[in-house]
Amino acid sequence: MASFAPEPIIHIGKIVIPNTFLATLLVDFIIVSAAITISKKIKLIPSMFQNIVESVIEAFYNLTESIAANRTAKIFPYFMTFFLFILVANWSSLIPGFGTIGFFEEHEHERELIPILRGATSDLNVTLALALISAFATHMLSIKTIGIKDYLSRYFSFNPINLFIGILEIISEITKVISLSFRLFGNIFAGEVVLLTTSSIFAFIFPVPFLLLEVIVGLVQALVFGMLTMTFMAVLSTPHHEVKEVKPA
Repeated sequence: MASFAPEPIIHIGKIVIPNTFLATLLVDFIIVSAAITISKKIKLIPSMFQNIVESVIEAFYNLTESIAANRTAKIFPYFMTFFLFILVANWSSLIPGFGTIGFFEEHEHERELIPILRGATSDLNVTLALALISAFATHMLSIKTIGIKDYLSRYFSFNPINLFIGILEIISEITKVISLSFRLFGNIFAGEVVLLTTSSIFAFIFPVPFLLLEVIVGLVQALVFGMLTMTFMAVLSTPHHEVKEVKPA
């Protein structure tokens, strides 16, 4: 059974480096290496691979534009960064060796496997950090786009009704962080537990459908996190005077 908390692998004085941190470094290495390699192979006359990459990016850009309109250029890099990082983190944890290659330690007279690598997003610390970065980037973008005065007017007002709404908005921002972090963590951790359980009982064939399901779950969760971040950014970077009431046809 997978441990709820990440397992420590390296101790440097009082600093403890868990296996999920090593997995995070691996994800960063994969993304940076892929970005450098692809950028060097960009040609005026694109190859089939370049056409596929450009088509995917264009599709995501158009999706962002349909929601963010004239703020697409500012929001799109955040959307794609979160999406790619979480997608690679989710899918890399399905590689054989993650969660199974490690060393044994004695705990309460029982041998326990400590995996060297464990999926980064199966660690609540990682998903909470992603959610906090998303929230911080969203509010900084809002201040930069609409100005500090318009930004503060969302939460503070001399009008009692608007002030009450502002307090609810502040509570909503806190729940967004909790929702983003626990949704991603819960889905990935649950999938990790299912895969470990089925693999320990049935070594071949039977775990394959669950593995394919986790591929889909990994994609969906990366897309959900990225799109929610994109939507939050689009909403908070919209000035109040641009918000119009929908009139019936």
